Amino acid sequence: MALTHYIRQTLHPYYNVRNHLIITLFFLVITIPGFTQLSGHSAVPKDWHLRDPQEDSLQGVSVEKAYATILKDQPSRTVVVAIIDSGVDIEHEDLKDVIWTNTDEIEGNGIDDDHNGYIDDVHGWNFIGGKDGNVNQDTDELTREYIRLKKKFDGVDEKKISKKDKSEFDEYQRVKTKFEKLVTRNTEQFELYNNLYENVQVSIDTLKTLLEVDKLTPEAVEKFTTSEPSLLFAKGFVLNIFRNIGPETDIDEFLDEVKSAADHFNQIISYGYNEDFNPREIIGDNYSDPYEKGYGNNDVKGPDAMHGTHVAGIVAANRKNNIGVKGIADNVKIMSVRAVPNGDERDKDVANAIRYAADNGAHIINMSFGKSISPQKEVVDKAVKYAESKGVLLIHAAGNDSDDIDKEKNFPTRYFDDGSESKYWMEIGASSWGTDKDFVGSFSNYGKKSVDLFAPGVRIYSTTPENNYKDLDGTSMASPVATGVAALVMSYFPELSALEVKDILRRSTRKFDNLMITRPGGDDEVKFSDLSSTGGLINAYEALKMAKELRSKKIVK
Repeated sequence: MALTHYIRQTLHPYYNVRNHLIITLFFLVITIPGFTQLSGHSAVPKDWHLRDPQEDSLQGVSVEKAYATILKDQPSRTVVVAIIDSGVDIEHEDLKDVIWTNTDEIEGNGIDDDHNGYIDDVHGWNFIGGKDGNVNQDTDELTREYIRLKKKFDGVDEKKISKKDKSEFDEYQRVKTKFEKLVTRNTEQFELYNNLYENVQVSIDTLKTLLEVDKLTPEAVEKFTTSEPSLLFAKGFVLNIFRNIGPETDIDEFLDEVKSAADHFNQIISYGYNEDFNPREIIGDNYSDPYEKGYGNNDVKGPDAMHGTHVAGIVAANRKNNIGVKGIADNVKIMSVRAVPNGDERDKDVANAIRYAADNGAHIINMSFGKSISPQKEVVDKAVKYAESKGVLLIHAAGNDSDDIDKEKNFPTRYFDDGSESKYWMEIGASSWGTDKDFVGSFSNYGKKSVDLFAPGVRIYSTTPENNYKDLDGTSMASPVATGVAALVMSYFPELSALEVKDILRRSTRKFDNLMITRPGGDDEVKFSDLSSTGGLINAYEALKMAKELRSKKIVK
């Protein structure tokens, strides 16, 4: 979810225009959703990820083609998809008709009618809430580890460390170094973006007032003449943005993106890496017990459901109401399981969320979240194995750090500490709409061993709270695309097991012969086929065709 993964800027020093100091802006390059990556592609349709490569010249997953051909007039069964996320706006106009309901629970009576340990869990459960409210922001897992280890080792003479504690002490040194470095880096980033925001805002407001317009255009700004130094700066500053990003740029939208970046880094330093911040008391659980159950509340939306609502819409936004957007699967019920704050999710909550989904009939669990440290990994591993025993398919976003996760840690993961791995797990990278060097999202993690396949994850338009819609980028968006395709196959071919569906999704991917792409996080070129174990892009039409063939073979037998 972090904007860190989407925004890369190269800025040279500049000074505050409000103080009328000398300004030097050498070069400005902004790479943010809706701008640089989309340059020259303003005509790309909002539903591009549903389109077909041959018919539409867009690298979508051929969903609309599938509905018009293979699935036309075919029966289907309802598939339950659990969205473990920040929460889902279950009253959204495009989601309210596809929300899962626990028919064994009587809403609002304050009784655990179905005796599952959760009172009034009518549409799911919230593991990061309590009787007095909900967690919104939370700390980074690195911060929590730093606090834990600091209590034990801060000020301790290394020479007095026992052999038993030596490895943990070394870990403390590593965590401390990383923590302090990240605090410094993110503080600098906040100051950078905040200063940029203030300068852009003052420049825009000044020019709008002088030109008496509501919207700035390059032509209007170019014609503006003045000899006042501060106004000359405002003119040059705004023109420089237009020149580097494109004359069609919506300058107000650009300003909003810069503000979002400043807010993001402010949240990191105020909450993520704040040693004194601890929201866990709101929940009221015994945090030291990783196997505790029954805590939380039934507020499945929570205070900030943008991410989870967007994810849910990609999977199953109502395809029949002629408003908003179309989800991928047309016969799905969305179960909202809230476990992801603005910050790092906690292993205990993730484990309980997985178990809750598995116990309450989820066929698929979508997990668009992740982190680099998992101190209670054992409890998550056990929950994954439990979901496996129930035949649940788990689909996880590969992450947005431009990393090779064959080498870098990324949790939760299919790999267990005993050396085995989950057969019911899929890891998804993010792709874009064209077959050029930018085909893979520049933010996307990848891995020849660890990532199964890629799915659309750049400029995905979907539902957001309060009946709104928005474009978002990330493997967080690619994962529900894959989840939607999996749900589609399960819905129309109920004879197939979760493992058979996984196998079909992998074998039916579209391949791109010798396609060279820019390596995420670098500037060298690599083969797209080397970034995942299948080397392909998910395709609903081909997956359904393969499922139909497999069903025919089963009938013959």
